[in-house]
Parts: sequence; structure tokens; C-alpha cells
Amino acid sequence: RATPGCHSNGYEVLRGLTRHLNCLNEDNKATRKRAIEQIKKETIDKNLSSGVLQEVFTVLLKPLLKCLSDPMEKCRETAITILLEFIRCVPRPEESLPYLMPCLAQRFGEKDIVESAEELRLSALEMLTLTVEVCGKHLAPYLNEMINILQRSIIDPFPDVKRESCKCTIQFAKSVPEHFHMQAESLVQPLMQTVSHQHSRVRVSVIEATGAVIQYGTGKNLNDVASHLAQRLFDDSPQVRKAVTVVVGDWLLHLRDRYSYFHTLIPLLLTNISDDIPEIKLLASDLWWQVGAQWEKENEEDIKDKMDFLLTPPPFYPSEVTRPGLGCRELVVRNLSRLVPAITHDVTDWLVATRVRTSQLLSVLLLHAEDHCTQHLQPLLAMLYRACTDTEKDVVNNCLAAAKLLGTFVPPAVFLRLMLDHVTSPSASHPWAHLMVLAAVLRGCPKPLLKPHLEEVANTLARQDVCQEYTQVVYLEQLLACVEVLLDQCDSECSCISLQLLKILVTIQSLSTEPQLTEKVRKSIIQIVCDFLSGIHTQLYRVHMEQLMGWLSASIHSWSSYSPERLQLHVIVTQSGPVIGEFVSHLMQILLKCLQPEKDPEMKMSILTMLAKLLLEAPKTLDSQGHFQEHSERFLCDILLPNLVWRAGRTAAAVRTAAISCLLALLHGGVLCVEEKLSPPLLSALEEDSQMARLLTCRSVSAMIKLVGPSLHPEALNKIYPELLKRLDDSSEEVRAVALEALGLWFSGLSKEYSPELCAGHLQFIFQQLLLHLDDPDSAVQDQVLEVLKKGSPVHLSLLKTETEAVRDKQRCPMYCDRLLEHILSLTTQQSTE
Repeated sequence: RATPGCHSNGYEVLRGLTRHLNCLNEDNKATRKRAIEQIKKETIDKNLSSGVLQEVFTVLLKPLLKCLSDPMEKCRETAITILLEFIRCVPRPEESLPYLMPCLAQRFGEKDIVESAEELRLSALEMLTLTVEVCGKHLAPYLNEMINILQRSIIDPFPDVKRESCKCTIQFAKSVPEHFHMQAESLVQPLMQTVSHQHSRVRVSVIEATGAVIQYGTGKNLNDVASHLAQRLFDDSPQVRKAVTVVVGDWLLHLRDRYSYFHTLIPLLLTNISDDIPEIKLLASDLWWQVGAQWEKENEEDIKDKMDFLLTPPPFYPSEVTRPGLGCRELVVRNLSRLVPAITHDVTDWLVATRVRTSQLLSVLLLHAEDHCTQHLQPLLAMLYRACTDTEKDVVNNCLAAAKLLGTFVPPAVFLRLMLDHVTSPSASHPWAHLMVLAAVLRGCPKPLLKPHLEEVANTLARQDVCQEYTQVVYLEQLLACVEVLLDQCDSECSCISLQLLKILVTIQSLSTEPQLTEKVRKSIIQIVCDFLSGIHTQLYRVHMEQLMGWLSASIHSWSSYSPERLQLHVIVTQSGPVIGEFVSHLMQILLKCLQPEKDPEMKMSILTMLAKLLLEAPKTLDSQGHFQEHSERFLCDILLPNLVWRAGRTAAAVRTAAISCLLALLHGGVLCVEEKLSPPLLSALEEDSQMARLLTCRSVSAMIKLVGPSLHPEALNKIYPELLKRLDDSSEEVRAVALEALGLWFSGLSKEYSPELCAGHLQFIFQQLLLHLDDPDSAVQDQVLEVLKKGSPVHLSLLKTETEAVRDKQRCPMYCDRLLEHILSLTTQQSTE
């Protein structure tokens, strides 16, 4: 209660408030509510002078603080409002601190929430923030109370309370910096507990408060805080990422112990240089420039020589980027040994966003490190090999961009010594990763520097254990990517490596099952031709065919169905077109060795099938120069006929079928036929279990008769027809039709040496068998048999007439017999007339 000696205005106000103050102690809630509202009305609502308010506040402080614990929410709310206005308006608010701070700490600094109304907790925090603003350094004695309140309010369930607490923390740290550092650490845990809050505005406030706590604290907790801030670099909210950028930039510029934490803070700032938002990107770049300039100024004596001589960009520096300042580059170089392990760890993080941003950061660091990354090449390559196996496409692309920078800054002699060894001994799980990184590094390497090493690279890629070891599409794609890079880098002077590149391309094409990959190989071959020979692509095979044949022959004794050499032979022979005709002798040597009867059946089947296709177009392939005729007899006798000999098993049968198809193509080409050697295995093949084999054999017999029929000895002819007659009862209609066609050719091919009288028994048997098939259920077969008999009728008219009349007398197929007899009569009349 005021004494009569007080200022008259203050005395009057307080005298008017006496009853209301007494009413604040009443049990009735309404009475207390009216009392406190009247106090508000008689004080802060009347615009009293600051001096009067100070006098009144001194008396009202304790009753008002007591009202903060009133059971009625409205009373507590009004009390906070009155206190807030008094603190704002009185000239000496610090006089209230001895009572205010313990009360607030008891009410809002306890472990459990005492104030149930979240809006009142917010108002109380706003009052506390105002108290910090107006009292400043006077709060130093109440450091414990402030920290207790902030610890609890930062983790308050109400988001607005969290934000206000962060604001209060910043203000308090700036107000009492010489005392704040003693207890700053205790705020780190609640801040980090809240930094991932679902509301972005809360996250921004927490980050800003964290900046102040570390800035004005001891800095010992920076490493604990950095990992949480690193996660905020991938925040969906641009404002959160911007807040991290500002805070980290401020630490790098103003933190007392910043030199001890450069390796931790630099990645946090440089990561946002690659942010998707231009504003954040520019902010991070500007802050980084300031950091570099400040460091440069602080260390001017240490880097004086570099400032004089290292201002010019190194040769071949990427033209699309601006070179960082010397201070920025030096900061990265001096901390690179600690940054590389951290990036290696984060680039394989389980979060996609972390991996993407880390891979972006890698390129930024390499642009700063320049040629200094050479000393860290091995761990960098190991990281890139692993990161390039990532399922996220952006991670892979970013890492390949970094690999390209390695090629720009590291001398090729250095990186090739490591990388070529890695290519020849890749990891078992992802062997293609080494090739992928190699292609990117080669792409970034300056052409003049790489040129002396082209042959070394090409020789390594052409090694058997590199280009033939793996058949996965992704491996072949990366192998082709290396070839494409070498073609781009050799500047139309690829003659020194054209053979190696052709070997690699042939291997890729032979192992690939993807049409798109095969098309890319074709384009690469065309590019080699355009750069090297200025002709068509077959010209490249002409230049290197002899070496290619020697390359294949080197391992021919170990060929099997799984050997890539078999597929390489197929590609070379089919892709070279007419050029292979110039090297038939070389091809024949390979065929003689790999098509021997004891060789792998599946391999032989594949090669024979390929030869059959080539022989069908012999004038454009094997016989393009007319040289194949010289080797045809040897090809027939030493390659095809041994493979027609019967052997048990389905695979052996398939080989015989392939050999027959090859023989048929050979005969269609008009190649000289050695009948005495050919007939026995060919006629034996008519008994094959395979329908296709029997069909091809019948066609081969027809082709042989067309080719050498008139020159065959009657005895040889008489050995052929019985086997063809057997095929008339074949289970396949197609085989029967072809056998009948062959019999027709047999009749047509009879020469004058074939005596009807001496061979009457053979002709009688043929006629009898054919007449039996005139009674076939299939009318098409009946018509074909009739045509064959008509063709054979001139050979021995009387014999055929006798046999036909005998069949007709038995009332079998009278219609066809009559037609045949009419034909015989017509021929007889014609002969009589002549």
C-alpha cells in the first residue's frame, strides 16, 4: 500500500485500487474476474504517465503474479495482459525482475506443463520476450531461470509457443553474450528435438535459434547440430533451406572458433550452391564468396605467392562455370582430406535426397580442388564406382559429371594407372561400374593430353578378360560408351586403334541381344570408317580381316558352344559382306578346325547354320571373288560329309540337319558335286528321325540329280530311287511331295547309257510302287504320282502300259489308270508317226 508521501497521482490510483486488490483474494471466481478487469481499466487502459505506472506497478506486481496461478483462465489471461503492458511502458522494468523471473520459472519452467491453456503460454512467452528486449543485461542474474523456461517452451506442444521461444532465445543470447555461453549447451537438445517439426515455420525458427545458440555459446555442440542441419538441406520448404544457408554462412563468417569447424560447415553451405531455387543458390554463392574473401584477407601472408601466381585459370578449365576465388579454393583444398570420407559416407545414405545432394556437392568440391584432387584420387574413384551403381538416376548423372571433372584436372597418366587396373579386375557384383566411370573420366580429359594414351586404353579394353568376360547388357553398354569416347577423343586419327576398336565392337555385337545396342555398334563402325578410311563399313573389315582371323584362330582349340569367339566369327563373316570372299582360305582354316566331328555339337550346329545362309548368297559373300570354287571340294569332303555320319543323340541329329542344310545351299549354288562320296551319307540321311532332315535331304537329292544326273552311272542311279520310294510312305506330306518331285527329276535325268532292257527289273519295280500310290487317299498325291509316271513313261512305254493295265484290271483307281493309258497311247501313236 502506498504511503501518503507518494506522488499524488499514483497515490490516487492506488487508493482507488485498494478494494479491487482485496477482491482478488475472494473465493468467488466472478468477483476475482471483475476485480482484475477493474484494475486493468484503472491502470493500463487510462494512458497514465510512465512515472505513475512505475509507482503503481511496484505495488501491483506481487498481486498480479499471484493471479498467474488463478484457477480461472480469464483471470490469468488478464493478469498476463496487464503485466505485459506494464513491462512495455514503465521506465524501469528491471526492478520487477526479482519477483517476475522466479514466478515465471515456477509457472513455465517446470518439467510438466502447469499452464494448461496454450494461448496463455504463448502470451507469457511474448511477455518474456518483451522483458528480454527491455531489460537486456539486467537478466544476467536470472540465467538459470531463463534457460529453464526456454528448455521447456522450445519443446512445447503448441507450435506458436515453439516459435516464440526460439525468438526469445535469439534475443536473450544477444542480450547477455558474456553469460549466455555458460548454459547455451543445455538448449541444444530441445532445439534438435524440435528441428524436424512438421510445420516449416517452426523449423525455420528453430534453425535461427540454433544459429544464435552456437554463435553465442561455446561452439562445442556444433558437430551435434551439424548433422541435424544437414538433413534440413533436403527440406521440402525453400524457406527452411534458406534459413540453414543464412545460419551456416553466418557461422563461417563470425563464429569465434570457425577454423576448427571449416570441414563441417563448408559442405553445409556449398550444398545449397546447387539448390533448385535461384534465390537460395545466389544467397549461398554470395555468402561463400564472402567467406573466401574474408579467409583470404585473414591469411594474406600465407598465400601471398599464390595470390601473385595462381590467379590465372588452369588450361582446359571448364568454360561453362565461373572459377571460385582463391580463398574459396584454398578452404576446400585444406579441408579436402576430411571432406572426402564424409561424402563417401553420405553418397550411400539410405535417403535418396541425401544421396542426390551429396553427389551434387562432389562436383562443386572438385571445381574448387582442381588438380589437388589427384592426391585423393583413389578414394574418389572408389566412391564413384559405388555411387554409379545407385538406382537413382540423378545420383548416377551427378557422379558422372564429377568423374568428368576428374578427367579434366588429373593427368591421364595418373588416373589411367589406377583405372585400367580396376577395369581388368572389377567387382563381382557391379563389373560395369568401372567402365562407366572410365568413360566419364576419358570424356573430361583434354584431347591433347589423352592422345598419347589412346592405344594403351584401347589395348586394355580389347583384352579378352575385359570385353568377353561379361554378357550383361549394362556392361556391354558401358564398354560401347568407352569406345564412343575414344572415337570422339581421337579427332579423326583413329588408325592406331582402329583394330582394337573393331575387336571390341565385334565382341559387343556378338554378345548383345538388344537391337538398340547393335544399332549403336553399327554407327560406331561407320564413324571409324568415316574417320579412318572414308569409305563403306565393309572396307574396315578388308583392312583388318587378316588380323581378325588370326585373333580368332589363336583360341580355336578351346572353342565350345559357350565361347564368344563362335559369335565373333558369325559377326565378322556376316557383317563383312563380299569382303569375306577375299579371305576364303583364312576362313577355311578356321572351319576345318572347329567343325571336326569331335568338336562341341552345339557350336558346330551354330556355325553350319551360319554357313548355310552365306552359301545361299554365295556370289555376294563367300564366292564374291570366285575363289570359293577352289575350296568347294575340300569344304564338302573334309567339313560337311564327316558331319553327315550318323551318331547317337538328338544334338548329333541336329548337327546332321544343319550340315544337310549347308549341303543343300552348296548344291543350289552349282558347286561341283563329288557323287561317289556324297551319295552314301545323303541317302542314309533319308532315314533320319527329324522331319526337317528328311525334307532337306530329299531336296538335296533333287539338287544333286539336277546338277549331275545325266552323268551318273546307271548303277548309281539305281541306288537312289529305292530310298526315294520309301519316302512316299513318309509321315510328312511335305516330305512325300518332295520325294515325288525327286523321282520325277530322276526319270528326267536318265541318259542314253541307261538301258531300259537291262534295267527293266528296276523300272518295273518303280512303276509298280508308283501305281500303288495312285490309290492314295490324298487327291493331291494322286495327281503328283500321275505326273511322275507320265515323266517316266517314255523310258519304257510297253512295260508301263502292261503294269497299268494290270492295276486297272484289279479295279483300283480306274480313273487315273485310264488317264495314264491315254497318255501312253498318245506317246505310242506319236512314236509310230515319227
